[in-house]
Amino acid sequence: MAAFDRRAAAAAEGIRRAAVTVCVLEDSERRPYTVLIQRAPRGRNAGQWALPGGRLDDGERPLEAALRELAEEVAVTGVDVVGLLDDFVTDSGFVITPVVAFGGRQQPVGDPREVASVHAVPLERFLAPGVPRWRNGLLQMPLGPSIVVHAPTGAILWQFAEVALRGRELRVLDVAQPGWTRT
Repeated sequence: MAAFDRRAAAAAEGIRRAAVTVCVLEDSERRPYTVLIQRAPRGRNAGQWALPGGRLDDGERPLEAALRELAEEVAVTGVDVVGLLDDFVTDSGFVITPVVAFGGRQQPVGDPREVASVHAVPLERFLAPGVPRWRNGLLQMPLGPSIVVHAPTGAILWQFAEVALRGRELRVLDVAQPGWTRT
């Protein structure tokens, strides 16, 4: 991550800011995994696969927001931030700043007001054959038997896999989003 030349989106009128955390934890056998959530069945982005995160509060910076949301949504705190990925500009007018962090052995617990379920995705899953895949011109990250993640979250996770796990440079700015993610 230290060698990655991150690209920030230019500030523009009317753009709303959000931040997410690609949080790597360890299970009881010290195997690393990433925290993925399914949003609660009500509210913004109901039922969608996501990374812990959300809108920036007034005066808040992306890093602060990402870590605040990580604590609020899945009760993970005290993480070590290792870098940031490229900002992702969504079709719905948000600029999402992805923060990559390591949190050791913690047990994420979803806040039921915002999170329907919390999932541990082993890092090796990001490197498996068929991840990512493309269907009808759309990126899909098949990360579990019933977990298929699309952009913007899928694009962020793809960039994470390439940059942090494979040591490659990848830009995902032009990855298309399915229409149902535009809420």
